[in-house]
Amino acid sequence: MNLKRYLPSARVLRTGSAVVLMAALAACSGTPRPKPVELPANVAVMGVKQAWTVRIPAVNFPLSTNVSGDNVAVASSDGTVVVIDSRAGQEVWRANAGAPLVAGVGSDGTLVAVITTNNELVTLQGGKVLWKQRLSAQAFTQPLVAGRRVFVQTADRTMSAWDGQSGRRLWSQQRNAENLVLKKPGVLLAVGDTLVAGLGGRLVGINPANGTSRWEAPIAAPRGTNDVERLVDLTGSASRVGDSVCARAYSASVGCVDAGRGALVWTKPAAGNDGVGGDDRFVYGTEDNGTVIAWRRADGERAWQQADLLKYHVLTAPLAVGRSLIIGDATGQLHFLSRDDGTALNRIVPDGSPIVATPVIAGNTVVVVTRNGGVFGYRPE
Repeated sequence: MNLKRYLPSARVLRTGSAVVLMAALAACSGTPRPKPVELPANVAVMGVKQAWTVRIPAVNFPLSTNVSGDNVAVASSDGTVVVIDSRAGQEVWRANAGAPLVAGVGSDGTLVAVITTNNELVTLQGGKVLWKQRLSAQAFTQPLVAGRRVFVQTADRTMSAWDGQSGRRLWSQQRNAENLVLKKPGVLLAVGDTLVAGLGGRLVGINPANGTSRWEAPIAAPRGTNDVERLVDLTGSASRVGDSVCARAYSASVGCVDAGRGALVWTKPAAGNDGVGGDDRFVYGTEDNGTVIAWRRADGERAWQQADLLKYHVLTAPLAVGRSLIIGDATGQLHFLSRDDGTALNRIVPDGSPIVATPVIAGNTVVVVTRNGGVFGYRPE
């Protein structure tokens, strides 16, 4: 079975001298996605209080929100960027990048970086555009802002670093690009003094001073008879606990790497297309058929799975908070499941439009963004 046929939201890009948008993977098979199962009546085992809401314009791109302390940065498709104080739901500032967005948001609490459909890296500070720089190719992974620098990965597998205040390019390193890459956010984070990025099916440790590789660890290897079947990009949010970094290879596997040693700890087959969440015990993921799975972080053995409750629902990656896993749904619902066994704890509907980003935690507030531009702050018991 070709699992990629069930991923209607995925797009692939052909790399080379030009980057060309190809058709949806779902269209390759002509097989419609099964209808999501009807949900049972909600029994609220755990209380959830809505603390505040903020409105932004519609969000029609793969948004990655960013948290710095109590502040959370969000963005909309038209280029609006908003920083919100999660304690009271008050806007710290609101600005516009000057063009529609294709990726965002990266922030260190002071500087915010986004990427436009014009292939421009735009940084904002204090509600104003600080600088803009043209990139070598399209980019779909949110920038990483760390150490007064902005790090970017473009679809042609070029990694670059930019001075946060001046916008001067500090270095650029291009690696061999696959024939196809996903038009989805990938993996880019800092672990100590190492930049960790997803390149194809590998996690790569990079020296942030010059862009050279320190180590590589394979989460998945290409397989199949054509470029689409061999596509194994790392996608979505990664889960980090200390030096343990766990990530998902698109429709192939989930695995964990010891970023201190640059060594693969384990990898297991998995059929999801979004990132993973986790804690010190488990790594949590949602599969493309709606199954929610918990793998033991130490060895990758499956701790539990919830296969029936959300069957065929299109889900975000999970966020682990307190006793619950919090998962967004393309039907506009927010699910609270037990971290211990996946049983339902509560279910709420923010505004009825799809949840477009993996929920995040800022201070004591869970922040959720919807397609219609609703930014909601919740406080679970």
